[in-house]
Amino acid sequence: MENQELPVAKKKSPLRFVIIGIVLLVAAIYAFKKISFALAHETTDNAQVEAQISPVLPRVAGYVKSIAVNDYDSVQTGQLLVELDDEELQTQLAQMEADYKVAETDIMNAKAGLNNAVVSLKGNKGVITLNDVKVQQAEDDYNRNKNLFADQAITKKQLDDSRYALQQASQQVNNSQSDLGTAQSRIAVLQSSIQKAEAQLAVKKAVIDQQKLKISYTKIYAPQAGKIGKRNITSGQFVQAGSPLFSIVNDSTYWIVANFKETQIKKFHPGQEADIELDAYPGLKIKGSIESVSDATGAKFSLLPPDNASGNFVKVTQRVPVKINISNINQYRNILRAGLSAYIVVPTK
Repeated sequence: MENQELPVAKKKSPLRFVIIGIVLLVAAIYAFKKISFALAHETTDNAQVEAQISPVLPRVAGYVKSIAVNDYDSVQTGQLLVELDDEELQTQLAQMEADYKVAETDIMNAKAGLNNAVVSLKGNKGVITLNDVKVQQAEDDYNRNKNLFADQAITKKQLDDSRYALQQASQQVNNSQSDLGTAQSRIAVLQSSIQKAEAQLAVKKAVIDQQKLKISYTKIYAPQAGKIGKRNITSGQFVQAGSPLFSIVNDSTYWIVANFKETQIKKFHPGQEADIELDAYPGLKIKGSIESVSDATGAKFSLLPPDNASGNFVKVTQRVPVKINISNINQYRNILRAGLSAYIVVPTK
C-alpha cells in the first residue's frame, strides 16, 4: 500500500481580521461620537430664516396710474412705489371747496343781517325813549287841562282831546316795546342761525381735509427699507383699499425660528449659544444665540388649534418655536433669505 500525502491546512490570512477590527473600531468610535454628541446637544432641522415682511396696502380704491419699482428691487423708507389715478378725487375736492365758499358767503350775509337787526334794535330803543317823552308830555297836558276844566277855563272837548292824546301816546309806547321784543327775538334767531352755519362750515372744512387726505393716499410710499417681492399689480388695474400690492422684506434684520420638540427644550435659556447651518450653503457654520422660547406650542398658533378633549386622543409630540439671533449678521446679510431652511445645534453641556 503506497503512502498517501495528508493535505496540509492552509493558514488563514490575518489581513481579514485586521480589516474587520479596523471597521469595528471605526464603527465604535463613530457610534461613541454620535452618542456623546446626542447627549450633549439638541438638534433640529425644522428651522427657517425669518425677516420682517411689511405688506404694501392701498388706503383708497382706484386705478393704478404708475408703478415706480420692479420685482425684487431695493427700496428706501418713504420711496414712492405706486401712484393711483386721483382725477375723480380732485374733481370732488373742487366741488367741495366751491360749496365751502358758498357756505362762507351765506355766513357773511347772515352776519350782515344780524348787524342790521342790531342797528334796528337801537332805533327801536330810541323810539321807545321818544314815546316815553310824549307820554310824559301828554300826561302833563291832561292833568293841566283837568285843572283848567275844573275852573271852567277850557271846554269839555279840549279836555277830551288831551285825554285821547295821552291814550294815543301810551299805545305808541306799547307798540314800540312790542317792536323791540320782536327785534330782540329776531337777533337771537339770527345768532343761532349763524352758529349753526359756522358749525356746518366746520363740517365742510373737515370733509375737505378728509378728501385731501384721500388724495394723498393715492401716492403709496415704502413703509420700510428693504427689497420688494413679486408685484401683484399692473398699470391700469383697479385695486381695492386694503388689498395687498406686494410685500417689502426688511433685509437689515434676520433671525431664525427653530421648532424643537417639547422634550428638547428643558435646558434652553436666553443667551445660550447655537450653531446654524443653512441648507443653501452646506458647510458654512454660523454662530447664533437663543433670544427667547415661545410660551406656546406651534399648534396653538394654527388656524384650527387641536382640541384633545374631543374625539379619540392620540398623543403627538409638540413643537415649541425658539427664536435664535444671528451673530455678526452683517457678515451674512447678502446670503440670508427669508424662508431658507436651516439646521440648528444647541449645546446643552
